[in-house]
Formats: sequence, structure tokens, C-alpha cells
Amino acid sequence: MAKEKKRKKSAPKGPPGWMVTMGDMNNLLMCFFIILMGEETVATADDFKMIISSFRGNLGMMEGGNTISRGKMAEMGHNVTALPSSEKNKALGKKMAKAQEAFKAEIQAKYISIREDERGLIISLASDFFFDPGSAALREEMFPVLAKVGNIIKNVPNFIRIEGHTDNRPVSATMLRDGFKTNWYLSSARSLSVLQHLSEEESVDQKQISSAAFGEFRPIEDNSTPEGRAYNRRVDIVILKERYLEETKDKRINRPLPDEEWDWR
Repeated sequence: MAKEKKRKKSAPKGPPGWMVTMGDMNNLLMCFFIILMGEETVATADDFKMIISSFRGNLGMMEGGNTISRGKMAEMGHNVTALPSSEKNKALGKKMAKAQEAFKAEIQAKYISIREDERGLIISLASDFFFDPGSAALREEMFPVLAKVGNIIKNVPNFIRIEGHTDNRPVSATMLRDGFKTNWYLSSARSLSVLQHLSEEESVDQKQISSAAFGEFRPIEDNSTPEGRAYNRRVDIVILKERYLEETKDKRINRPLPDEEWDWR
């Protein structure tokens, strides 16, 4: 009796499952590095969160996975660099470059400095140039500088917060007579003076700007040196990132806008 030939099991058609999963992973990595290396793209924290979120959950042939080309990511526009917040932050970056060029002379003279942090773009006015010691009255010779500031603000859609700061030295007897009981009072009065000038003299939209006072409690340098104290005596004009005036239009406001708190950690 002839031996029966063993039947070979037919191999499954198509690539193995692990190869499909690996292909998805490679595509996601490629998209990530294309965005990271783009010359004209300013990748924001939200962009990175969106990209990273695509790696979470199931991948490949399994259901429930998030990818850039399917499901939720596709519905949000396929391309994270085309999101409105990304475009606005890119425009804010261009405004920073223009501001640095516009204030080149003032930066060299140390009237102002420009930097960026998690809040947004910050135009910092050195109080020693804009105010007399212990005073909240703006010096008239600084008005042309404030005109430049106003022109920058009027050309951005963001909310603006004007922050007053002082060093940690106690108020003098003269300041007490002028009504500045503590550094809180002085920092508040100075921020309000800048706000009032920008709104009344430079026609900045009053709905766009707000005032805050921090006294001596938000130093950027060491108060133990005269140079450090000079840096701490300042009024910061903060162009708030991802906080836009258009958010309040044609909407019933159930709470104060914008939410201006940030994480100091």
C-alpha cells in the first residue's frame, strides 16, 4: 500500500501581521521627522502631543488605533501643520522677528528686551528708562518707543497682558506719601500707566489688553546686585500665546476671558 503523502498546510496569503504593524510605525516616524525638519514649520507643543498620541493604542490591522491618516487625525485635517493654532503660532514667531528688528536701536540702548516663554512673546520695558524712581508717571521721551509697541500690538490678534514688576527693596517715605504703600501698588500703577497710554494715545483695542501687578515676587534676576534689581524693575507686555480676541466675538461669555493663568513649575 502506497504511503499517503502528507498534505502540506497552505501558507496564509499576504504579508505577516508584524510586517504591517512595522510599516505603520515607519510611516508615523517618517511623518514625525518631516514635521520636525521642516524649515518653515514651527512645531508647537500641541503639534507634538497630536503626533505622539498617534502612537498610543493599537496599531496596524487591529481596531481602535489612532494614526495620522485615519479616523480622528484625518478628520482634524490630515496635516497637523495646517491647524489654526499652529498657523497663528507661526505668525507669532514671525512677529517676534519683526519686533526684534523694529526695536533694534532700543534693544541696543537697553530700553527694552524681547524674549519668549510658555506664555508667549514678551516685550519687556526697563522701568528705569520709562519712569522716574518711585514714580508711575511715564517719561515723555519714551512715548516714541511706546508708539512702536502699540503698532506691534495692533497687528496681532492675541490678547495682551501688561505686567508690572519691581525689585525687592522696601518703599521709601516719598513713595508712601505718593500713595504707594507697598511694591504691589507701584507695580500696579506702572502697568496701568502703560495700559492707559497704549489705549488712549496709540488706539489699542481696550478689549485686547489687561493689567496685572506682581510687585517683587516674579524676579528674573538676583535682587542681591544692583544690576539684578535693575532687570527686575520692569513692565512686561505679554502677547499671550493661543489667546485670541476673536474668541469673544459673537459669543455669550460665561466666564472672564482669556484664562490668563499659567504653570510656573
